[in-house]
Amino acid sequence: MDMAAFLPGFLLGLSLIVAIGAQNAFVLRQGLRGDHVLAICLTCALSDALLILAGVLGFAQANALLPWLEPAARYGGAAFLIVYGFRSFRAALRSGDALSPADAAPAALGVTLAACLALTWLNPHVYLDTVVLIGSVSTQFADGKAAFALGAMTASFAFFFALGYGARLLRPVFARPAAWRLLEAVIGIVVWAIAASLLLG
Repeated sequence: MDMAAFLPGFLLGLSLIVAIGAQNAFVLRQGLRGDHVLAICLTCALSDALLILAGVLGFAQANALLPWLEPAARYGGAAFLIVYGFRSFRAALRSGDALSPADAAPAALGVTLAACLALTWLNPHVYLDTVVLIGSVSTQFADGKAAFALGAMTASFAFFFALGYGARLLRPVFARPAAWRLLEAVIGIVVWAIAASLLLG
């Protein structure tokens, strides 16, 4: 293992993924509820791994050759985030019983995975940060690209599983309906702020 390439990949991948965003907020909420946590963490980590691989293999060059790709992803992602934010604000206004993790019925796995995939693949920041940035930095490690990519992928797996399964430590806090309403409101604010940055950027 080329640690000189693996470690920078791990640190870069971690620094890009730790910032709060719609995807991380979704994983946190699923972890708090205990709904399909393994499937969600695995889906996020595998999606990141595919995006990292695409970046290292040259997605940045493909993006340069297809000028319509970036605006299409940007506006499509913004539209999805606006709808998702509206749903979060609506959930924040519901009764305490509806937001209680003990009383709320878990959503079907297919519905949950569809939302997770949309939050991941319809977010243009994923392509601009994870794919383009990691892809460009990987060129510094001509002989260690594989180790660099593996380091970034390892960071994604470690973070998502720590977030999803570590969320249970916060369950006593979120046993109160007010905490759930606050979380939903914060998620709505975050995703609408991201949508605004996409439309204005």
